[in-house]
Order: sequence, then structure tokens, then C-alpha cells
Amino acid sequence: MARTPLSSVDAAWLRMEDPTNLMMVTGVLLFEERLDQAALRGVIEERLLALPRFRCRAEEPPLGIGPPQWVSDRRFDLDAHLHHVAPPEPGDKAALETLVSDLMSTPLDFTKALWQVHLVDYEKGSVVVARIHHCIADGIALIQVLLSLTDTSPTTGQRPPPTSAAETSPASTANPFLRGVSRLAQGGLGLVREPSRALGMAAMGAAAAGTLAQMSLLSPDPKTALKGPLGTSKRAAWSEPIPLPEVKAAGARHGATINDVLVSAAAGALRRYLLERGEDVSDLEIRVAVPVNMRPLEEALKLGNQFGLVLLALPLGILDAQDRLAEVKRRMDALKASVQPGVALGMLSVLGYAPSAVQPLALQFFGSKASAVLTNVPGPREQLYLAGTSLKQAMFWVPQSARLGLGISILSYNGEVMVGVASDTGLIPDPERIVVGFKSDLDDLLAQGGRRRTAARSRVRR
Repeated sequence: MARTPLSSVDAAWLRMEDPTNLMMVTGVLLFEERLDQAALRGVIEERLLALPRFRCRAEEPPLGIGPPQWVSDRRFDLDAHLHHVAPPEPGDKAALETLVSDLMSTPLDFTKALWQVHLVDYEKGSVVVARIHHCIADGIALIQVLLSLTDTSPTTGQRPPPTSAAETSPASTANPFLRGVSRLAQGGLGLVREPSRALGMAAMGAAAAGTLAQMSLLSPDPKTALKGPLGTSKRAAWSEPIPLPEVKAAGARHGATINDVLVSAAAGALRRYLLERGEDVSDLEIRVAVPVNMRPLEEALKLGNQFGLVLLALPLGILDAQDRLAEVKRRMDALKASVQPGVALGMLSVLGYAPSAVQPLALQFFGSKASAVLTNVPGPREQLYLAGTSLKQAMFWVPQSARLGLGISILSYNGEVMVGVASDTGLIPDPERIVVGFKSDLDDLLAQGGRRRTAARSRVRR
């Protein structure tokens, strides 16, 4: 790859870069044992650098005429991308979150290939923090790339097999545009699509035209503490692992999927946070932008951006956790028949061809319709190893595009699920409170399920 044009969608993500909203996907991999730097370097050289984009710069054309280009960096130096650091004192989880927050707030060097990996000595183990620009690929593909560095055995060379097909609800299997694909390639809260059919519909169908009109006519999202002018400082926080069987059990008791439960818990967490900030949440709804994978299963490891978006309204005004879950399920089921993802991908493609001066206006339009980005990626079910060291936990964040100041990321791995929150420090200086609220809402669902079963048994005895 000496010089290759970026696709229109990749170009759009490159040009969305802004000091207040950096277009990076950030991944955090935690290990209980120390990871050998030389071994990590070897894996990166063998697997990551085998992908040409990781040796290329993204270069704008002279005078801004034409698409940006991928240009091979003849002076590429891995030492400029791989760093070995220690977290600030006292070296605990809060200090690690501070380090990740600082990295999340620091732009990548656009004179070099747009990625960096930091190996962090953390307690008795290690943490790998990877930052990769969104123009290289979307979040689904980049998580696949990061996991392709791992093995299913401490003996390197045994790669993870393709993850098994996801469970699909009756509604999704009945819809010809919704198919079960690999769990990781699925993404987008279970809104699985067959891209070629979906894009064809988006390009030609009256349904797509109507969807575009509806999106254009949506009123701006309500003004809350979650929205406002952005600064350059970001803050990251993440939860302890939550056993996935607990989440599945909570959904089964209410006839809901794991995705439904996780989205409802996110809504409950935001409700709690706004109440703590003294805001009125009665009848409040806010929208979140949800990325939806549009990549065919056979192209799961292909770089580039192939995803659309749906705008999901979260019913924050509903107090009862079970009632909120029921309403979230109803809305999620309705979105499974939506053509919004294909329409959004088409709009991003057009945006990539637009003059740079037009793009801030388009981003302002998108940003006004939502308050946050929400992603949920069902990851590998088996234990993974990197350079012979077992991977304990994993977390990631996609950029909060369109000038949004809040991102909520949910990732499952090896029978557990974690939630991470990334926020603009000026808007939400304490994202850890949203993380705590997420777990509290899940606990409420489990407790309510238990109470209702007890009440049902009491009525039977009477």
C-alpha cells in the first residue's frame, strides 16, 4: 500500500477529529500477571503490522482537493507506537483510570500511523491500553483486531475460533433483513443486519426515504446535564466484572434478552445520575446513538468503517426497573425492523465527500438529536491469552462523535460483562457514579424478580 485513497466513510471519520472530541477507539486489556514487553512487541510485529494500515499515515490532499490518502510511512518506527509506563501513585484502580483518561484526552500524532499501545505495570499484573483512530476501522473491526493478537492457549499460535452464532429472538429470525451472525461481528445491541440487503433498501426503498425524513424532523434532545459545550479533558471509569448468568437470569424472568436488560440498566443509571444532579426526570426521554454493524460475516476482520446508527429513545422517566425494562424491550423490538442503520451509513458516506466547511454543520445536526453514544459488544466466551499471559478483563470505548460528551460501552467476555463510561470532564466529571448506577439497576431487577416470585408463591399457598 504505497498510496491509496480513504473510502468516503473513513474520510468522514478522519475529518471529524476535533480537539474537544478525538476520534479514537480506546481499548483496555487487564492481566493478573506481568506481560513481557518483548513478547508483546513480537505479537504486534507479527499480527498487527501485518495489516498495512498500521504502517501508514493518513494524509490530506494538497489544497484539500480530493480524498485523503493512506501513505506508507517509510520511516515507520514501532518504538514511536509502543510505550512502557507505570500508572501514577498510588497505583490503584483510580490511578489507572486517571492514566486512561489522560491518554483518552491526548491526540494521536498525525505525522505518524494513527495508533499507539501503552504497556502499563499495574499492581502485580499488566494493562495494555490501545488507542486506534476511527478512520482505520470502526469499533467492531478494531476490537476484532485487538482480539486477533490473543490466543486460546498460553502456547502462542492457537488463535480464537470464530465466535458462535448469537441467539436471535423470534422477531429477528422472522425478519429477512435480520440474521444471526457471529456474536462479536454482530454488535449494535442485537440489531443484526444483512448489509447488502439493508443497504439496497436504504438506497432504493421508500422506507429509507421516510426514515430519513423522520430523522431530520426529530426535535433536539432535551437539555440536561449530559449535554453542553465540550472541553479537551475526558474522564474514563469502568465497573468490576458482572457475572453474565445474572444478567441472563434477570432477562429471562421478564421475557427480555440480555441486550434489553443491559440497555435498561444503562437507562436506569442515567436516571439515577440526573436525579443526583437535581434534575427533573419525570416523563424524561433522551436519545442515544447506537452503532450497528453492517459488515458481512465473511469480512469480520476487514478494516474500514461499515456500520450504521440507530437513535434509541431511553425512557428515563419510568421509575420502576421492571416497567422500564418492559418499555425498553418494546422499543428494541421495534428497532429490529428499522432501516435507520443503512440510512445513517449512507449519510456518513455522503458526508465524506462533502467540503470540510460543511461537516461541522452536519455534525451539529446529528449531535442535537442525541445525548450519548451507547455500544454493546458480545465478546469471546472463552479464556484468551496474549503473549502467553491470561487476559482477565477487557473494556473499550468508541469516540463520542457528533460533539456528544458521553459514551457508555458494554463488553462481555468469558462469562462476565463490564460497563465503561467515558465523558467530557466539564459536563460529567464523575462518570464512576454512572457505573455504580448501572450495577444498582441490575441489582434492582434481580431483587424485584425474587420478590415477585415470592409473592406469587404466597398467593398460591393462600
